[in-house]
Amino acid sequence: MSIKKNGSAVWQGGLKDGRGTVSTQSGVLSDVPYSFAKRFEGEAGSNPEELIGAAHASCYSMALSMILGEAGFTPERIATQATVSLEEVEGGFGITAIHLDTRASVPGADEAAFQDAANKAKEGCPVSKLFNAEISLDAKLEG
Repeated sequence: MSIKKNGSAVWQGGLKDGRGTVSTQSGVLSDVPYSFAKRFEGEAGSNPEELIGAAHASCYSMALSMILGEAGFTPERIATQATVSLEEVEGGFGITAIHLDTRASVPGADEAAFQDAANKAKEGCPVSKLFNAEISLDAKLEG
């Protein structure tokens, strides 16, 4: 099976004074503005790192659901936040780390089974496999 999805971006102007928009094939994002100030100076709005974080969090949550299902558990809820670290590195900037923070309610799962599934999902999630960055995980099983 091969699935292809796309996102697009348009940039106009110089790095610091320019502006761009980002869109997705589905239309969920349509001409959402982004800029240097939104990415590096804390101005409100979108930026590539938060989009990567959303993609990673959603992929990880689905992978965890799949692995828990294979182990005989049906999660009631999986909530994941992915914190993406963009840092100055040799030759410019790079995404150096992503921290996944997930909380899940999984009836019948014990801590050992949950942690095993959480770590398998971290390693096996297709988006995790994309990154050349340290990916850390804090997974908690909730009542």
